[in-house]
Amino acid sequence: MNPRYPRLAFLTILLAAAGVYAQEAKKCTVPPRECERQIRAMLTGKRYLGVQIEEANPGLIVKVVVPDSPAERADLREGDRLIAVNGHYTTTATIRDFKQIMEGARSLFLIVQRHGVFKKIDVRLEPYSEAQIEKIIAQHLAQSHTATAAATPNTPSQP
Repeated sequence: MNPRYPRLAFLTILLAAAGVYAQEAKKCTVPPRECERQIRAMLTGKRYLGVQIEEANPGLIVKVVVPDSPAERADLREGDRLIAVNGHYTTTATIRDFKQIMEGARSLFLIVQRHGVFKKIDVRLEPYSEAQIEKIIAQHLAQSHTATAAATPNTPSQP
């Protein structure tokens, strides 16, 4: 018998256990109503761009542009590589660096690289709408409070 097979079996079991652990880690320990309150408090009045960013090696790339978002209206596209944001080079930045640059900003001046060409993009950040906040709350409840998500209506709770 090949000596690599026991290691391979152990590795498979380890990966399966990690998958189960990752599923358990998604469960929220805060009561659903408290989660809703915290999410609402965190997002009300906060401005957003409407993108998902991923770290590339090196730098940051736009992974997803949210439909009908400030990013989409400014012509930011999936696959754009962020070169600079508000005068800060982002070619070696992390997502954490990007969030720090965005903190408190009302608009962004971006230099992106798209298909080898540099492009300047100005974006005015907008506050989350009530409908967007409701959708975010519903997604959190569905992913992290599966037992209560089906029983929870999509209407705001009364204080």
